[in-house]
Amino acid sequence: MDFQLQTLTRHQAASMDADALLVLWPDAADDADVAQVDVLSAWARQALADGDLAREPGQWLAAHRLPGVRPRRVVLVRCGDGSARRVRQAVAAAWGAIKAGAPVRSLLLHAGGLSLAALQAAVQALAAASYRYTTTLSAPKARTLASVTVGVDDARPARAAFDEAVAIVHGQELAKEWANRPANHATPTALADAARALQGRGIDVEVLGPKEVAKLGMGAFLAVAQGSEQPLRFIILRYRGAAKAQAPVVLVGKGITFDTGGISLKPAAEMDEMKFDMSGAASVLGTFEVLARLRPAINVVGLIPACENMPSGRAVKPGDVVRSLSGQTIEILNTDAEGRLILCDALTYAQRFQPRAIIDVATLTGACVIALGHVRTGVFASDDALAEALLRAGEAAGDVGWRLPLDDEYAEALQSSFADVANVGGRPAGAVTAAKFLQRFVGTTPWAHLDIAGTAWKSGKDKGATGRPVPLLARYLLDEAARGAPDAAVPARRRGGRRTG
Repeated sequence: MDFQLQTLTRHQAASMDADALLVLWPDAADDADVAQVDVLSAWARQALADGDLAREPGQWLAAHRLPGVRPRRVVLVRCGDGSARRVRQAVAAAWGAIKAGAPVRSLLLHAGGLSLAALQAAVQALAAASYRYTTTLSAPKARTLASVTVGVDDARPARAAFDEAVAIVHGQELAKEWANRPANHATPTALADAARALQGRGIDVEVLGPKEVAKLGMGAFLAVAQGSEQPLRFIILRYRGAAKAQAPVVLVGKGITFDTGGISLKPAAEMDEMKFDMSGAASVLGTFEVLARLRPAINVVGLIPACENMPSGRAVKPGDVVRSLSGQTIEILNTDAEGRLILCDALTYAQRFQPRAIIDVATLTGACVIALGHVRTGVFASDDALAEALLRAGEAAGDVGWRLPLDDEYAEALQSSFADVANVGGRPAGAVTAAKFLQRFVGTTPWAHLDIAGTAWKSGKDKGATGRPVPLLARYLLDEAARGAPDAAVPARRRGGRRTG
């Protein structure tokens, strides 16, 4: 989708050429500019006076061929206090009114008088509402909405915020695309090809295969992959936007391109949704798309261990013991807890970059869905400053998280008589014990784990990937870039201590 930003009054917006005009109307506009009433404002105020447009956010009024207005369709929608949250709600409601009519190829969105955060929310909400997956349809319809012009009171101070929002839209849509693809169209090899497509845009890409991974000693990763006919891929992305000496942030994305559960086979119902089990990997690709577009002054490494988890005569079995890259041995009590096995080797590998922080992203546990539902991502962190920065970024981006505990006592559930650690700790606090397992492999580096099992996709009639947490990750990295290189003399502040695996 093509987004453009222009300085426009409502009067100017009414004379623009577009299929449809969407006007965001905050409560503050009810009595503003009464001396300069344009046709849109006069129509809106008359509707308010007649009681045809309620004050609740998301309430809308539509018109066809409104006299004095060039776009053939106009939708006026209330956005309450004009906050980012209310604007997202308003845009989603208004798009429902717009898409119900004739196809709209070009849309003018008037967001004058709103904050920069609300402007970003409007752009991202419109992209999310109008997104359609088409890759594997036999006769896909072109995306109805091809171009959007966003009108604001003054485009100059809004330019940077607008460009960020558009870049995040493209990043989210890349993440959605790969998470939505069926597993036979999104194999580990195909995922590696998607990463290679980012090459040459300020990003370097390296892909390792089974022989290289075996030579490294990634026994946990190899164990998960050994049951599949599809060869594993270990994808390494590097974005260098700052001085070489500046330590990078490392993003690690779980890339289980399909998860049957292995020998610990999942129930058949809704197993098709396990194509979404590589949403962490997809979000890392999407975040690198944002970096390629915005070029912030920060160094970032992306690591994606990608494979399938399949049952076969070669598959790893419950009770098997494997040796991880860290040297620690792992008793695999449940082969459906495979995500943590591929992540632990990637987390150990991440330390060779001497990073300032490691953040892993994974559809890891059904327990996190039970705890937080589908609203907030579970955030675990060994470092208070890192946790606070991620939570702030999530709030600012409308991609919210919630911090969960990492007390050392939770690790007791992972004790094993046959290995250094077991890969599962039972049902109680399943999301926490999974995080405690991962924590064993990060050393002293500030580390955060984002459990996106409840937020990476939607089920039911709206089934599909959400592209989360690309907005959170992008906002965090942009904030870190604006903050500059961290002070190495400041010690890290540490804390002690939908089942997907």
